[in-house]
This record gives sequence, structure tokens and C-alpha cells, in this order.
Amino acid sequence: MPKWGKFLPSAARPLRPLAACLALLCATIGAAAADDPLAPQRAEFQRAWAQLATSGTNHQDSPALQSYVLYPYLQAARLQQALQIAGINVPKTLDEQIADFLRAHDREPVATDLRIAWLTSLATRSAWTDFLAFHKPTTDPLPLRCHGYTARIALNLDTGLAGEIAETWLTPRSLQECDRAFTWLDMNGGLTPARIEQRARNALAAGNTDFARQIIARLPAEQAAPLLQWAALLDNPQREIDALIKTPQEDIVPATLLAGWTKLARANRTAAKQRFEPLVRALKLDERAASPLALALALALSWDRDSDTLKYFARVDTADFDDNAREWQARAALWAHDWKLVARSIAAMSEATRNTARWRYWSARVAAHEGKQADSRQMYESLLSEDNYYSAMAAARLKRPIVPNPQPLPVDAALLSRFEAQPEFVRARELRVNRMLDPARAEWRAGTGALPATFRPQLIHLAARWGWYHQAVNVATGERVFNDYALLYPRPYDAEVMNAAQTSGLPATLIYSVIRQESLFEPDAISSANARGLTQLTLDTARRTARKWQLAAPTVDGLLDPEVNVALGAAHLKDLLERFDGQLPLALAGYNAGPNAVQRWLPAGKMDPDIWLENIPYNETRDYVRRILWHTVVFGWLGDHKPQDTKGWLDSIKP
Repeated sequence: MPKWGKFLPSAARPLRPLAACLALLCATIGAAAADDPLAPQRAEFQRAWAQLATSGTNHQDSPALQSYVLYPYLQAARLQQALQIAGINVPKTLDEQIADFLRAHDREPVATDLRIAWLTSLATRSAWTDFLAFHKPTTDPLPLRCHGYTARIALNLDTGLAGEIAETWLTPRSLQECDRAFTWLDMNGGLTPARIEQRARNALAAGNTDFARQIIARLPAEQAAPLLQWAALLDNPQREIDALIKTPQEDIVPATLLAGWTKLARANRTAAKQRFEPLVRALKLDERAASPLALALALALSWDRDSDTLKYFARVDTADFDDNAREWQARAALWAHDWKLVARSIAAMSEATRNTARWRYWSARVAAHEGKQADSRQMYESLLSEDNYYSAMAAARLKRPIVPNPQPLPVDAALLSRFEAQPEFVRARELRVNRMLDPARAEWRAGTGALPATFRPQLIHLAARWGWYHQAVNVATGERVFNDYALLYPRPYDAEVMNAAQTSGLPATLIYSVIRQESLFEPDAISSANARGLTQLTLDTARRTARKWQLAAPTVDGLLDPEVNVALGAAHLKDLLERFDGQLPLALAGYNAGPNAVQRWLPAGKMDPDIWLENIPYNETRDYVRRILWHTVVFGWLGDHKPQDTKGWLDSIKP
């Protein structure tokens, strides 16, 4: 079956039939099938969509289908399908139909994929006049911009073209679509040695060493030599650094050396430690020159919680520290229980970083270790209104429960009525009902872009009213609306969650917290790693869990079923809790990063849980655990509106 583009259903994941769609969504959207005026048109649309691969070019669509709000998506899909089938032999009538469609829907998201496919076809056929008529240089993807250069060269419309091509030339990767344009630039004297060198540098900075060598080959030997050394250091840093130790080159470019050294330090900490002193001696580096190398090694070692981390941080010049380095120095000091260094590291951070909840919390911990109990208590109390992991930990340190600080977003009913009638949002809602999520999001973005900034927070209410909680939370994050908990912490899957809680023995609040963090309540969520559904399980993990719990083995599409997915996700988390002796931070970290990674991160002895969590080397996992812990506070408070006890968060991490 040919690929029809992202708006078309794939064989593996066809458009859900109307009955399944309504079962999943209509309860939250608030429209039962009998009361939904679009239901008959939607059903006809779905039948026509399902027939795309076999329907040919003759379509006898009813007036009802033609008046359906998503009918243009069906038209665009048919045109794109016909274009693909035609290949390079596109009939003039098809070009005319596509051009007419694009003129009619030029500013709508429905035209985007069709226009890109058609422009690509026109470029293949060198139909440059039509190409330029529909080309959008400022927003089209880079390959189409390259074709646009070729079109202007072919039609002698080259005013200002050299500067545009020269800017594109600096792209740090291969651009075959721009070959003709780059040749034209070279013939017109635009590819100077300096410009060639800059592209090679850009490619090296991006780690594209093979492509960089292709560019370097155009340079004179003397100019190419340091760039080739940079490439060699990136490709095999240990071999090249050993060569430098054996046969020093005192004129090596410091940035080139640092690039190779950083790669070695990240790939093989032990090898880098063994070579640090010999390299410094061989190249006769003074303390200032050795400082960037020490910092690269210190950062790499801090991610491994290596006992030598602080030794290398101590060799870093103050001028080489930024906030990220200071944060990792503070984390390494926490792991080593060097509270004086923690204090100095925090004091050296920028004011903005130092005043975040994270480092105010750790400043309070430092004060407590220094015996300044009144100062520590005051700092903890200042955090209680922050509403995050650190405020809950501060409450635990103060031996008091935590109460979230809700800030409801008022509803503007008149504005919501306007939004619901806005064409982009009408289409977005209907696309979502049809489970066409990518174009639904595109329509939503288009509708949002047409609104004044002051109106946009109300879109949170609109998305939540439709049961589109993923979109509601995304809008809220963009608008910095975090504390309307009734709005942003819904419970749309109570039956599935309660069943999973009963089976697994986990609290429903914890299961909901994982769902919120993993998928934002989107049952069709699929990650880049092919984790699927509400709890984002891979098929392998889901099937392994099903075997252990004697549940039916799920299919790929079955993982998009909330009942199946939530049950397996809760069971998997329960397995991780058992593996890590009931320690929730470890289990949550294992859910995100894998249990083997967590096993590597365990301390040698008991450790305060906040110190362990702060030293999780993956930024994503560290944030993930903190956020889920806070979600449990919110869901718990929403359930009983009582202060939430977080004293259990202080239980030591055990190896």
C-alpha cells in the first residue's frame, strides 16, 4: 500500500470507526451520537477515508459529505494520492486541480502537506514557473528553498540570490537539493575559502565528520590541516590524544583539543582520567590552559558520581564556570556531603539560578547543616507557596503537611463561544473526534496564532471542555498557568485507573500521576521510541509484564486501549517497586530510564532521597521523578481536600 502522507490512515493504524470514536470521546466532549448533528456526515467521511487506497479517481460524494467541515482534508488526500500515483507523468488537469485547491485553502493547514508534495513534484519536473507561484521562501522547509534557488536561476530571477544561497551554504549537513545553487554560487565567486572553512567548522561542531571532510577537501592543505585534526579527534579521540601525548603539538588549536577531549571524557571516563595529567604535561599546559579540560572531565565524572569529581572541579578556573557547571559541582558536593562546597557553589551561581526553588531549598539544607536552624526554617517556609517537589520536601523538613495553592483561571463564557465558532477550532475539534491528531494540532496552532495574546489563556478552558486535556495542559504551560488544579488535573479514566489500582495494589493517585506525566491523558500518544498509550509502554515491556501478571498479551494497537494500557502500566510500575524494595523514587526513575540505569545510580550506602534524586544524571529522568511526586500531592489533595503528608519522602535511599 503506498504512503499517502501523514493525514492518511496507515494500514497499521486505520481511522477508528465512528462507534469506537464515540465510545472514547463523546462522553468528554458532551455530545451523544443521537444529539450530534455532524454524526451522519462524519460516518460518511470515515467511509470515504477508509476507501482512499482503492477508490480510484471518480468520486460521487453526496452534498452532505461535501458540506462537512473536514471535506477539504478528503480532497487534499485524494489529490496527494493521485499525484503520487502519477509520478513524473502528472497530467495538466491534476496540476490545475491542485493549484485551484491551494488557492482556495492557501492559509489553512489542510493545504500544507499537499503543497509540499506538489512543489517537490514540480521541482522534479523543472516546472519552475508554477513552482515559484506557490513557493513560500520564508516558511517552506529547506529542501524546497533550495529548489526555489534553482527556479530563480533557471528563470534569471537572481537579484539578491547570492546572499541567500551563501547563507544556506553554511548548513552543517549535505543538501543535495542545493547542489545546482551551490555550483552557481561557486561559478559567481561566492564560495570563498573562508566560507568553505566556515561550513566545515559548522559540520564539525555538529559532529558530522564525514561530511566535514568532503568540504575540507576543497581547501588548501595548510588551511585544511587543523580542521582534519579536529575531525580525527572527534572520530577517535583516544587514539589522537595518545598520539599528542607521545608526540606533542604545542600549536594545536585549544578548541580542537577540547572538542576531542570532551568526547573522550563522555565516552570513557576511566581513559580520560588516566590521560589527563600526561596530556597536560606533554602539551605544557598551565593551570589556566588546562582548566577547560578539567571542567569537561569533571562534568563527565559528576554524571557517574565518581569519587574524583571534586578533584577535577577544583582545577577549573572561575572564568570557565557557568551555571550548569556550578549546578553539577553542587550536586557532586552533595553526593560527597561537602556542605561547605555546596554553599560556595550556590553562592557562585547567577542570581536567577540561585533564586530558583531548587537552590533555595538546598540553601536551606546548607543552613541546617551549619546549625542556622532559624534561617533554615525561614527558607523552607518561603518555599511552601511554590507548589512543586521542593515545596513538598520543605514541608516534610518542617514536619508539616503540604497544601497546594490553587489559582483558578476565571471562565469567559462569551470568549469561549467565539472560539467554538472560529473555523480553525471547529476543524480542530472535529479532526480530534476522527483521531486525526497531527492535523488537529496544526489547526489549533493556526487558530491560536490568529488570537490576541490576552485571549489565549481561555483556550485552556476550551480544550478541557472538549476533553482534550493534552492540549489544555500544553496551552497552560505556554501561558504559564500552572495552579488551576481542577482544570489541569482531570480524572477522565476513573474506571480503568480504579481497576488497575485494585489489581496492582497501587494508589489511584499514583497511577493518574504517571498517566499525566507520560501522556497528558492522550490515549493515542506514541513516542519516538514507540512507547504507546496513556502509560507509554513499549510492546516488549507490555508483553513481558502481561506474561508475569497472567494477562492477555497486548497487540500494538491494543496498547492504545486505555483499559489494556493502564492495567499493564500499573503492573509494570508495581514490578519496579518490588525490584527496588518499595522505594518510589527508584521505581519512577526506572519507569523512565530503565531499571538497569537506576541500578547503576544506586549509592554504596544509605543516602538522603533528595540528594540521590538531585544526582540523577539524566535531566529528563530527574525532572520526571520530581514532577510525578508533585502530581501525587495534587491528585491526593483534589481527592480529599486535606493537607498531604510527604514525610515519607524523607525515607533514605537504600542500595
